[in-house]
Amino acid sequence: MSVDADTSVAGPTTVTPTSPQVPSRFSSWSEIVVLYAISIFGALAISALLVTVTGGEWRSVFSALLDGSLLAPGRWGTTIGSATPLLLVALGTIVNAKAGYVNIGQEGQLLIGGGAAAFVGVHLGGPGPIVFVAIVLAGIVGGALWAGIAAGLRNWRGVPEVLTTLLLVSVASQVIGLGFRSESFLLAPITEGSGTQVSQTLQMPDGVRIPRITIFGNEFPVSVFAAVVFAALLALVLTRTVVGFRLRMLGANARTAMRSGVDSVRVGSAAMLISGGFAGLAGTVMLLGGDFGGYRFSPGFSINFGWTGLLVALVARERALAAVAVSFVFASLMTGSGFLAATGVERRITDVVQALLVLALLIPPAVLFVRTRRRAAAAREART
Repeated sequence: MSVDADTSVAGPTTVTPTSPQVPSRFSSWSEIVVLYAISIFGALAISALLVTVTGGEWRSVFSALLDGSLLAPGRWGTTIGSATPLLLVALGTIVNAKAGYVNIGQEGQLLIGGGAAAFVGVHLGGPGPIVFVAIVLAGIVGGALWAGIAAGLRNWRGVPEVLTTLLLVSVASQVIGLGFRSESFLLAPITEGSGTQVSQTLQMPDGVRIPRITIFGNEFPVSVFAAVVFAALLALVLTRTVVGFRLRMLGANARTAMRSGVDSVRVGSAAMLISGGFAGLAGTVMLLGGDFGGYRFSPGFSINFGWTGLLVALVARERALAAVAVSFVFASLMTGSGFLAATGVERRITDVVQALLVLALLIPPAVLFVRTRRRAAAAREART
C-alpha cells in the first residue's frame, strides 16, 4: 500500500511535466511547416496572378523557369555554378551578423576581390599552382580589406557600418573603373586587327582555372564542394567552439560580452574581415570557375551576386547549412530567367518572384516571434 501511495504522489510530479513536451514540440514543428507552406503557396499564387495580369501564361512561365534551371540539358550544372558564389557571400554575411555587425556592401567587396584576383592573375607569372594560390589569396585579402574599412570607421570613429558598407559599393565600382583606364592595371591590350579596346582583362591562364567536372551532361566547377565544406565547418564553429560562442555572445549583447572578457573591437573587426574575405573569395571563384565572363574580369562582373548572397543569408535565417539549399533556390531563379524570353514575358518577372519568395520565407519567423512575445507578456501579467 505504501508503494502505491508513493507512486500516486510521485506520478504527478515526474510524469506530468515531461509528457506534454512531445505533443507541444510536434505541434510547434507542424505549425512551422504549415506556416511555410501557406506563405510559399501564397507567394507563388501572387506571382502567377501578376504574370497573368501582365499578359503572360503562368504555366508556361513556371515551366520555363524549371527548364532553364533544372530540366533542360546541362542546366542544373549551370545552376550549381551560380549557387557557389551566392553561398560563399551568404556564409560571410552569417559571420558578421552573428557578431552583431550589419554588412550590406558585399557587392563592392566581391567586385574588389575579383579585381584584385584578376590583377594578380594577369601580371604574376610562374607555375600554375603558385599563381592560383596567389590569386585566391589576393581575392580574399581584397574583399577583407574593403570590409575592414567599414569596421575601422565603426570602431574608431563611430560611423555605422550599415552606411559605410553601402557607400563603399559605389566607391568600389569607381576604383575598378579606374583600374580599366590603364593596361598597367586591368585593361587588356588591343589585339591585332581590332580597332576598339574593350574594358576587360586578359583571360586567366589555363593553369590557374578551377577544374570542372561533368555529371550526366552537367558541367560545373569543383569549387562547389569547397563551398559546401565551408558551410559545414562554419556551422560547426558557430555552434561547437569558443570562437563561435564569443561571436554569438557579442551579437546577442555586446555589453555582457565585454564584461565576460570578449574584446568587442577585435572580435567584431575579425567578423567583418571574414565577411569581406568570403565575398572576395566569391569574386575569385566567379573569375576562375568559368561560368562568368569567360575567365575575364570586367567592370560589371559582380552582376548583383553580392546583393543576392545577402538575401540568401537573410532567408536562411543566418544558418550556414540552410544557406546551401537557399542559395540553390536563388540560383535557380537566376539561371531559369534566361528561358523566359520564349514565353514573351519580361525577365524582370523573376525579380518579382524572388522578392515574393523572400517575403514568404520571412513571414513565418515574424509570426512566431510575435506570438512568442505575446505569450511571454501574457505569462508576466498572469504572475503579477
